Amino acid sequence: MNRLTENKIILVTRPTRIAELSRRFSTRSQAKFWISHLGQDFSDYEHEDEHYTRAVREAEKILDGIGRVQMIDRAFLPNFVFGPQDVVVVLGQDGLVANTVKYLNGQPVVGVNPDPARWDGQLLPFRVPDLKKIMPQVIKQTRPTKTATMAMATLNTGEVMYAVNDIFIGPRSHTSARYAITFGGHTESHSSSGVIISTGVGSTGWLKSLVAGAVGIARSTAAAPKLTSVSSEFPWDANYLCFTVREPFPSKTTQAAIVFGRIAPKAPLVLVSQMPEHGVIFSDGIEADYLEFNSGAEARVEVAERRGKLVV
Repeated sequence: MNRLTENKIILVTRPTRIAELSRRFSTRSQAKFWISHLGQDFSDYEHEDEHYTRAVREAEKILDGIGRVQMIDRAFLPNFVFGPQDVVVVLGQDGLVANTVKYLNGQPVVGVNPDPARWDGQLLPFRVPDLKKIMPQVIKQTRPTKTATMAMATLNTGEVMYAVNDIFIGPRSHTSARYAITFGGHTESHSSSGVIISTGVGSTGWLKSLVAGAVGIARSTAAAPKLTSVSSEFPWDANYLCFTVREPFPSKTTQAAIVFGRIAPKAPLVLVSQMPEHGVIFSDGIEADYLEFNSGAEARVEVAERRGKLVV
């Protein structure tokens, strides 16, 4: 076959809801019975599965004419070894793109929306048919790319967690997180629901919702009745991160002054766990891929030394 390149093209996919339900209930028919029994319309699950399966087949066929294609499921991302010359195509939702980029080191990522009628996608600028035109340009390095700043949390054990959207540090369940927080030369003891550290890419997601909630609360009080809105969004390639503390609780032994800030290069946010158990650090919403953050653990959060490379 006369391919454009012998370098690998990695096609990253995810299971549909039907695939996950079939795994849970052993068969598709059992899954359908259960969903229908609960009064839900199973046809929406079927339509999603059909669209996505068709998109995977079409994408694989197009890419196979360009280079050597290797498909991987998102579950294998943490342990997959990407080559420096690989080109990565993500058939996703936005979250799948973010979860893929954080395991890369400068390889270009093409985000493809397999079902535009169903999913929005800030990180999914292309549709499957676009691959015929886009991929040769990516291979020849003539297609423009956009840099995405990443966050990095480093533990005093040497373990590291990267993020494209955001990092969460706090309790595994709905309990209080106890920790000491140091920022800008000041240290406090905190009891809260955890800390969110966001990149520019993630500033339109979890951070935005937290800021919107804080503005709504402030507007409903006498302290700031005329407050309308505050924008939390900042550029993808901004050389800083933003953090916010969720539900800080002031008491005789805890404070709540360090609750929001900008993490610039060489000015990290440092947290020291005071939780005997159930403290975690995870990124981009993947709770299963976490680092333990229990008593004695120190997390240093800063702008990562590597960047994401998104094809536009």
